[in-house]
Formats: sequence, C-alpha cells, structure tokens
Amino acid sequence: MEEVHAFLNKNISTNEYIVIGVSGGADSMMLLSLLENFSNNIICAHIHHNLRVESDEEELFVKGYCASRNIIFETTKFEYEDKFSEKVAREKRYAFFEEILNKYGSKTLLTAHHGDDLIETVLMRLVRGSTMKGYAGIELISDRESYKIYRPLLYLTKKDIYQYLENNGIDYREDQTNFDDQYTRNRYRKNLLPFLKEENEQVHLKFLNYSSELLDYFYYAEEEIEAKYRDIIKDGINIERFNSEEPFIQRGLLKKYLFSIYDQEIDKIGNNHIESLITLINKGESNTWIDIPCYRAMKYYEVFKIIPKEENKGYDVPFLGKKLVLPNGKTIEEVKESDDTSNYVTYLDSEEFTTPITIRTIQDGDKMTVKNMDGHKKISDIFTDEKIKLDEREMWPILVDNNEEIIWLPGLKKSHFDKKKNEKYDIILKYY
Repeated sequence: MEEVHAFLNKNISTNEYIVIGVSGGADSMMLLSLLENFSNNIICAHIHHNLRVESDEEELFVKGYCASRNIIFETTKFEYEDKFSEKVAREKRYAFFEEILNKYGSKTLLTAHHGDDLIETVLMRLVRGSTMKGYAGIELISDRESYKIYRPLLYLTKKDIYQYLENNGIDYREDQTNFDDQYTRNRYRKNLLPFLKEENEQVHLKFLNYSSELLDYFYYAEEEIEAKYRDIIKDGINIERFNSEEPFIQRGLLKKYLFSIYDQEIDKIGNNHIESLITLINKGESNTWIDIPCYRAMKYYEVFKIIPKEENKGYDVPFLGKKLVLPNGKTIEEVKESDDTSNYVTYLDSEEFTTPITIRTIQDGDKMTVKNMDGHKKISDIFTDEKIKLDEREMWPILVDNNEEIIWLPGLKKSHFDKKKNEKYDIILKYY
C-alpha cells in the first residue's frame, strides 16, 4: 500500500475534481474507498453496460454507496445498435468518461486496473502478438489529448484488494463472468497466475518494472522516429533516406505513416502487411505496387506512396467536341492554328485514319508506331522510359481511332500519323 499512497501523493492533485471509473466490483470499490480518504473532490462515474441482469442492481448499489458518503455520482446506460464488441464498448466507455471530465473541468481520470490485470495483459499480447507499446501491457499513467489516466492499483494484486475490502468493511459486487473459462483472460488468470505467484509472490511488481522499462524504450524510440518522420515522410516516403535508417526505425516510420492514413482503422493492417511493404520498398525495380486493405501501395523511382484504391479508375470517351477536360485534370482541345511542334500538339489528316477518335486509358498490350521510329513500341515501355509514376499511368490519355490504332500519346510521343507543318493536315489537337 505504501507504493499506492506515494503514487497518489506524487501525481494526483486534491485541488481539482478527480473522476473515478467505478463498476461496483472489488477493484473499483477499493479505489473509490482509497480516494475518499485522499480528496473531497471526487466524481464516481458508473457505466450500466446493459449486458447482464445484475447490471441494474449494481448501478443501484454504487449509487447508494455514493449517496451515503456525499460522493457525486454520474452514470450512463449503453445501448448497442449491433452485436456487442469490446472495441465499441471501449470507445463508448471513454467517450462517457471524457464527457464527465469536461463537465467538471477535470483532467484526471482514475481506473482500477491492478497488478494481476497487468500480468494477464502482457502474457496475452505476447502470445497473440502486438506492438512494442502493446507488449508493455498497462501503463501507470496514460496521456490523453486533454487529460491523464492514472492506475495506482497496478502496485497491488487481487489478493491485496480483497484483503483491503475485508479490513475496511467495504461491500462490492462480483461479476460471475470473471470466472467463465470461455473468456481468454479468465483462462490465463486461472492457469498461469497461480504458477507465477508460486515462483514469486510479488511477480506483479516484476511485470510492472518490465512494463515501465519497455515503455521508456518505446517513448525514446518514438521521439527518434518523430524527428526523422518530418524529414523522410512528406508527400510519401523518400526511399533513399528511408533505406539509410536501421530496420527498427524503418518499421516505426512505416507504422506511423500507415496510422496517418488508416487512423482508427489501423487494425486492418497486420504484421504481414508491414513485411510486404518493407519488401516492396527494398525491391530493386522502380515502378511496382501491391494492394493493401482499401489502399494501393506504390513505389516509383525515389518515392513510396499509399493512395486510395479506386475501382474502374480508367476512362474511355469519344472525342466529339472541340474541347474535353479529362479525369486527370488535363485538357485536350482542337485548335485552329499552332506553331508548337512538341509532343503536346499533334497535326493530323482525318483521311488517314478511321473516325471517331476515342480518348481512353492504357489497356493490356497497347503499343504504337512512334514517329521517326521503325516498328511498334509498348505504351508501358514508353511510360517507363519517361519515368511516369504508376498512379499517373492509370489516368494518362491515349488517342485511338475507330480501329483501336493509337494515333497520339499526348505529352509523350507522336505517332506516324503526325504531320509536319508543310504537310497536309486538317486537325490540330493540343494537350495542356
């Protein structure tokens, strides 16, 4: 208990409201009792999860306890639109806590996680797989955007909690699902914790030290990654700079980049995706890509970038008017005259090909006869030669006649259909 009191004295101010998450179980009732003796400014925040028949009675129990001690009591009852999920419940739980924190102008939330919870969480994540921060389990102090979460009971075991409640005559409610072996955590609690405590009765403190040290390394690495991120990742990842970093830093940079894209849906990305993306970045070839959930990861020359994956991204439209704005933001226009002889203007004789002209995007096997060259050349090879990025290739316009013969690759190559200024032509097309 000395560590708990020292933690509270060091970190918790008694001059502001303190919000405590209280379910009515042994852990949270001990925490509520402790804080009663520590501060006069406590708020009991109770959640009716609406999942068990006992929830109504538990709410009344906590409410009555607070009323008998003049403790401010706040509660909410959850409704679930779809099937219950831990993720949704967690989001709703912390949304409620934030609401209460804001209501009372508090920046301090306490929850009743204890040392046994920490052991179970670490072991479960080691078996399941996680991030460096995840392997650390549960933090003593978590920083949120506008408040902090404190967990002083991590210094104690469940046995310590029961002993405190008995010594102080504090009533509580027991959730019987905590003993149901269908839940993974309960199996760890039942089968692994007794063995560990036989080896060392204070093993939870060893786990707490392990967690704290691992978090120190994690936050140090985060600072390093943050500093390098601003230099290496702007509009995509600078591959040369990325590859100059150690593999550990590379993975950290990539994960941070992915989080900036996926945000709350980051759980769609697993370690297999990370490894595939690292392999893609380190590939020798310049223009290549792979699909990941909802996005396409592309490497082109010195840049690696993740963009939304759009189905049916290409287009195929007839050129009927004098001017057409294309999906890539460029324009093709028929003009009356021009002195431009670059690849952005072509001069055509309508008698040499079959109309109408169609503007479309690349198709498998596309090739053209390039002006002043013998034979045909693949459009994909022209894109490679001209260092056209993969996402631009998918939207680049190609002009074909009614027989699907390519008559112009705007901005890149003219075909044998293009005429010199002193030759016969009746169509001038400009790309800009």
